[in-house]
Amino acid sequence: MTVTLPDEPGLALFREDQLRLELACALYASRGVAKGLAARLAGMELDAFEEELHSRGVSIGCKPADLDADLAALDHLLKK
Repeated sequence: MTVTLPDEPGLALFREDQLRLELACALYASRGVAKGLAARLAGMELDAFEEELHSRGVSIGCKPADLDADLAALDHLLKK
């Protein structure tokens, strides 16, 4: 896939790797792509990408539905 950006002076300030990282973080934060795919898009190892997400305040945790299921399972186990 090729992405063509407008030839604007403001965009000339960014290197390709910076733009790839910004795109990857934004896509992951909006849940548009999975974390592994976003890390590959950014050209980073998964651990390094997770650290970048953390530094930006982007949650790398589970989805609310996953948390609800885990809490229900824990509640079930505690009632035994």
